[in-house]
Amino acid sequence: MPPMGGDLSRLRQLNALTVIKTLRGAEAATLSALADRTGLSRPSTKEVIDELSAMGWVEEIPPASGTMGRPARRYRFRADGGHLMGLDIGAYHIRAALADLDGNVLAETRRPAHPDAPLEDRLAAIEQAAAACLGLSGLTMTDLWTVAVGTTGLVNAEGRVIMSASIPAWRDLDLEGLLGKMFPCRVLVENDSRLAALAETRRGVARDARDVVFLHIGRRMGTGLIIDGRLHRGFGAAAGEIVMLPEAGWRDGPEDLNNSAIVPEGLPPEDAAGFTLAAARDGDPTAQDAVARFADKLAIGTAAAVLLLDPEIVVLGGGFSRSADVLLPPLRSRLERVCLRMPKLSGSMLGDECVVLGAIDYAIEHLDQLFFAPDAPALRPPVRPATSSMGPNPA
Repeated sequence: MPPMGGDLSRLRQLNALTVIKTLRGAEAATLSALADRTGLSRPSTKEVIDELSAMGWVEEIPPASGTMGRPARRYRFRADGGHLMGLDIGAYHIRAALADLDGNVLAETRRPAHPDAPLEDRLAAIEQAAAACLGLSGLTMTDLWTVAVGTTGLVNAEGRVIMSASIPAWRDLDLEGLLGKMFPCRVLVENDSRLAALAETRRGVARDARDVVFLHIGRRMGTGLIIDGRLHRGFGAAAGEIVMLPEAGWRDGPEDLNNSAIVPEGLPPEDAAGFTLAAARDGDPTAQDAVARFADKLAIGTAAAVLLLDPEIVVLGGGFSRSADVLLPPLRSRLERVCLRMPKLSGSMLGDECVVLGAIDYAIEHLDQLFFAPDAPALRPPVRPATSSMGPNPA
């Protein structure tokens, strides 16, 4: 019996989602190619494409200049039809990155910050970084669909920062609510280490891995956990806070590198650890001793996470990932002594961008659930009725 009523509407919805999933992040494709990839008939594919084009999700690509004959029509997902922003709010910096709906970064800005800055000053710096980033692409706040924020501290499910050792003004702060007044769109707030872990599984060395321990190592230390392919927060959003365990020595772990005797007097504090790591790479024994002490501490928390979760991969990320060649060998030797099964160890290729890229990926996940999940409401146009500006459809 052919599908009737709601069944037919549901079938069209699923067919549309299948075509969008096939087109997203891919090259433009012809109707025949889309039919082959989706398993739909060519007439059904044409019907879906026409509907998605009318909605504004898909557009036809003009043929390349100089093409002979009548070229087949090609279609692409309109990733440039909307814009997302990722924010990385650290103790010493604020990063903003603008991206399209496929997560391609279009512009990025960075502003310095100070841990003890008043709340008003930090919020003003966030707004300035966001506005400057938008300005690079000729856009304004009203062009944003979603803003996702990664910040240091314990962040609960409602986007409230419960506590932050790095930013005193962040304690018991409704950050999602405050930023929701700044941006005319949905704002999502999450712990920065978790977003960095998410980025690693979406576009980094842990891509497609199901179980991941991400070591967010720089001027401070943290972890992000991916379990069975999903970001793991724990019951009270406190999963991975190994820094709170005094025996691990993570709270002041980087001081072994910062205070090494080899660091020259007058060197800016933010450059001290990098200087020690570079000297260790060159074979300096004093620097290598400092690295060994740091690796001892790093291994305690890492071994606990590995023994508990048995991850496929452990990723060394954050600012110290540039020195993964120096840090991973001593970490590996220490883990091999205690771990029942050694995971793969890799240095991140995302560097300092890990949090802001994870924020963008987090925003994409939110929009996917809003528009493209199988259980989402009927697919609707991304354009506000009676306007020409792109943006999320009103709820």
